[in-house]
Amino acid sequence: MSNFTSRPVLRWAVPAAAAVAVVGAGVAAKTLAVAAEPDLPARTAAQLLVDLQTARLDGLSGTVVERADLGLPAIPLLTGDQSAKLTSLVSGKHTLRVWYSGPDKGRVSLLGTQGQSDVIRNGNDIWIWDSQTKQARHFAGRPDTDKAGVPGIPGVLASPSDLPKSPQEAADLALKAIDPTTQVTTGNSAKIAGRDAYELILRPRDTSSLVGEVRLAIDAEKKLPLRVQVLPRGTANPAFEVAFTQVSFVRPDDAEFTFNPPAGTKVTEQDPAKVLQEQQDKAPQHNGGAADKPKSAVIGTGWASVLVLRSSDGAQGSGAEEQKKAQDAIAQLPQGNGGRTFNSKLLNVLFTDDGRVLVGSVTPERLTQVAADPAAALK
Repeated sequence: MSNFTSRPVLRWAVPAAAAVAVVGAGVAAKTLAVAAEPDLPARTAAQLLVDLQTARLDGLSGTVVERADLGLPAIPLLTGDQSAKLTSLVSGKHTLRVWYSGPDKGRVSLLGTQGQSDVIRNGNDIWIWDSQTKQARHFAGRPDTDKAGVPGIPGVLASPSDLPKSPQEAADLALKAIDPTTQVTTGNSAKIAGRDAYELILRPRDTSSLVGEVRLAIDAEKKLPLRVQVLPRGTANPAFEVAFTQVSFVRPDDAEFTFNPPAGTKVTEQDPAKVLQEQQDKAPQHNGGAADKPKSAVIGTGWASVLVLRSSDGAQGSGAEEQKKAQDAIAQLPQGNGGRTFNSKLLNVLFTDDGRVLVGSVTPERLTQVAADPAAALK
């Protein structure tokens, strides 16, 4: 499926419009006011996949509602509905405004009850603005940005949250998962943001996956995703949903991508190349022979794949302090399945007693199985 992920239309670069993988009971009724099913000409799953591959996007603006009910602990920073902080996207309901006018022009505004956060890309300029703190960061220039690992804005700076912030980005993540381990079918037609849409359904065949199905609503005319829902296995309600409630495919005016800091805003000029270097410098360091050991591995394929990491050791200075805080937090997690565990509806994490971290959208049993695999020993 590399054709899908390489197509510009499947990565339309709305700044920070991610992570991935974009609700609780009654979400469809509360979020989208879905009307009766429209009467559309029949299309097969294969035809809808081709539609997504061949669609073209010149411009777009609209309102997006994101809902996340991942079963995370009640941390105030993460759980406040309508917070203007990007980190809050992992829980609750949030409203965003998005604009897109080509690969180098995009904007997303996270609207909160007490302010908003904006990420704006206009050519070589990137702005991140927080109205509550009255602070703005400005990045100028274009280093080797892909190495920065920036979701949504191909490489400029790290996003506070990797969750998808647009149906397009969520669909991109879902399409990457299509392989023989995925069953692809069609669902019912729908009316999303006043537009007729087909529905494509992706179901993992591996029962160790926490994901039951991913539902993509595809605009019948423009062939672009209008809504993406992720349902945990065995449930009928999405744990994550991102959808347009209003959308226009007219190219936005260039003024939407021009940012003039409001009076009283503290502007910090930052060099993208320097930020990238700082990220690399903060990467975990190991002493002695440990530096020759592999630091990570991916065990398995498709929906059942598990990322295995070795936690850092030998850190000094502020890094050691941060590591101590992380260790204290891990110590508060419940014990079981070969170590400390963190569980949510779509993601499980196992911190083993020998210092490894296993992460996957899989069952706790699958994590335990992988931990015992010699390939995951990182030796």
